[in-house]
Amino acid sequence: MATQKLIRPHGSDELIQLLLEGSELAAERSKAETLPKVGITSREVGDLIMLGIGGFTPLRGFMGSADWKGICTEMKMTDGTFWPIPITVSVDKDFADSINEGDEITLVNDNDGDLMATMKVEEKYTIDKTFECKNVFTTDDSEHPGVQMVMNQKEVNLGGPVKVLSESTFPQEFAGIYQRPAESRKIFEEKGWRTISALQLRNPMHRSHEYLAKIAIEVSDGLYIHQLVGGLKPGDIPADVRVKCINTLVENYFNKDRVVQGGYPLDMRYAGPREGLLHGVFRQNFGCTHMIIGRDHAGVGEYYGPFDAQHSYLDLWDGALECKMLPIDWTFWDYGQGGMASMKTSPDKNKDNRLFLSGTKLRKYLSEGMLDEIPTEFSRPEVLTILKEYYAGLEEKVEIKMHGYATGEAK
Repeated sequence: MATQKLIRPHGSDELIQLLLEGSELAAERSKAETLPKVGITSREVGDLIMLGIGGFTPLRGFMGSADWKGICTEMKMTDGTFWPIPITVSVDKDFADSINEGDEITLVNDNDGDLMATMKVEEKYTIDKTFECKNVFTTDDSEHPGVQMVMNQKEVNLGGPVKVLSESTFPQEFAGIYQRPAESRKIFEEKGWRTISALQLRNPMHRSHEYLAKIAIEVSDGLYIHQLVGGLKPGDIPADVRVKCINTLVENYFNKDRVVQGGYPLDMRYAGPREGLLHGVFRQNFGCTHMIIGRDHAGVGEYYGPFDAQHSYLDLWDGALECKMLPIDWTFWDYGQGGMASMKTSPDKNKDNRLFLSGTKLRKYLSEGMLDEIPTEFSRPEVLTILKEYYAGLEEKVEIKMHGYATGEAK
């Protein structure tokens, strides 16, 4: 029986993959050794790898000034393509002054010196960082981790196409989880799936995530649990621990034939609504038809309303994004019903009969050693065992600040 083709990549009929292989890679690596070299940050490395593997289709490199401004103000590139967050690389003024537009340079991983890519510099430009922050994050508050990321960028942005030489350590460090879009698409095709819902994760799956995931499986052919394996803010649970938790959950509580796990190499920006839209863009490139958007998606603190990301998705103009939203309301453990429920499904309006679940709340319990206060309904026991072992081994624990959206009090 013929199967329907998967959703096309964003803004293109095919994936734009800039990662070189074989003899072409060897030749470009040799050339890269001879070019002026500049270090790039963890965030830039992740963006570069996504450019390489086709996750950022239809982009062919780092953005110039016109695209940067259009994305900040209207979420549109100069050719009209929808894009919600600037993808840029920055260098200090001395390096920028040492090269000319038209020159080629080598981008080097600041962390380990790995040659990541060559780049043809088509433009050198400065930006108003506060302008970017207010448009992308809706704030220039220095406490916001995404704002810190932008304000810490170097003085000059470079725009131009790249040839990607490396995926850094992700294929080895997260073997079996880290995936390219071509790989996830091949799996979906082999399974004959037509509709695929993506679940974004940067926390271990608690019962609320599990509930969202199973709703998605009910209305889709399959679920793509797609977790971030790049950088997080202090206090977040690292990817290797999260992978172990999710593996345990899938093994024991899911129909494994309906679930595919994957990992992607970006750092979190905590851009709330804009990041939710970016998640939809690259999930479409990975082959997903739907993006689950729940409470406080990609948020931090109380910078965004609990459903601002859903509203931004609903406000998209026609044709902006083919990957549709699967919106989910507040979810909680309903003591009156003896199971998970949402505002739409629970008949009980008594707040005292509800346990609101959040990754922030769970991290606070664990970080402060409040193990006896973690309700059994919060997370599966196998997951809690893994998390308790991780926190017991930490020498330094980061203070976890609670906010209303993590407790259910800000509805």
